[in-house]
Amino acid sequence: MQIFGFLGSILGYILWAAFYVLHNFGLAIIVFTIIVKLVLFPFSVKQQKSMAGTARLSKKQKELQEKYGNNRQLLQEEMNKLYEKEGIKPMGGCLTTIIPMLVLFGVFYAVAYPLTNTLHLNADHVNQAVSYISTIPGYVTTTNTTYQQIALIQIFPNIVNTPTIQSLFTPADIAQINMFAGGFDMLGFDLLKVPADQGFWSWYLVFPVLCFLSNVGSQFIMTRVNKNMMGQQQGCMKVVMYLLPLFSAYIAYSVPCAMAFYWIISALLSLVQSIVLAKIFSPAKMTANSEARHAALLFQNEAQVPYVYAPRETASDSGNTGKKKKKK
Repeated sequence: MQIFGFLGSILGYILWAAFYVLHNFGLAIIVFTIIVKLVLFPFSVKQQKSMAGTARLSKKQKELQEKYGNNRQLLQEEMNKLYEKEGIKPMGGCLTTIIPMLVLFGVFYAVAYPLTNTLHLNADHVNQAVSYISTIPGYVTTTNTTYQQIALIQIFPNIVNTPTIQSLFTPADIAQINMFAGGFDMLGFDLLKVPADQGFWSWYLVFPVLCFLSNVGSQFIMTRVNKNMMGQQQGCMKVVMYLLPLFSAYIAYSVPCAMAFYWIISALLSLVQSIVLAKIFSPAKMTANSEARHAALLFQNEAQVPYVYAPRETASDSGNTGKKKKKK
């Protein structure tokens, strides 16, 4: 948990910078997601290359399976030789799937603990303020201890002038919290609210529904775009493909809407990115590039072979030789 908290603190700097410019947390999440996608773009390219490369070698893999099918150890050795020769890392796709999940947990900790991980306020002062709001007469604190900082932000405009809050935070901190507290409205939805706390039939159910639909649509379209490669995916990637939409809907129902909104935007951007990368790094293009490199290498090797000049025999040379022989 401390690792995710540390990651959330780092990502919180990006979220706060975007929010400081835009003054809206929903827009800040969109900008933040684009930045994350750009940072992770090299890993996405690596994943696409791995998928396309593995699909390109499917014919050779089948030949090896037919030849060494009765000897699993020898088959694995020949497979590894093939991957090494072609520069393919079959497990690269699994690794590049794990990294976005780590970012997802980091985003959760940035959203769930906004005062310490996004605004980076003094943790002791924040905890004292959280303890203070539980003593306010008539105020019912949240039963979920994870979201106590969110509860503090929601009630902060009503307690900002109390002596306790004034003693815990500087005027600059108070100004930041007030600005932050007023920036979570997105199309009439409060991004700090948890859909599960609003009732099953509330309008906030739209967030888990959109999470489910965006991930299902994204996975379906990516499967169609990469139809020649999906059959070669490793098991971990197939599990993610089938379980991610259900998992995203369940999580989106249980966490603040800001988290679900990030997941929706991330799924849509991933869809666009996958379509573009599938066009650039298709198995056919990778095969053509591989053959072109092979032809260039052969041409280079031939060019490096020294050429021995052998002068051709002319008619005059032939005649002179004949005369000399006749004279003897």
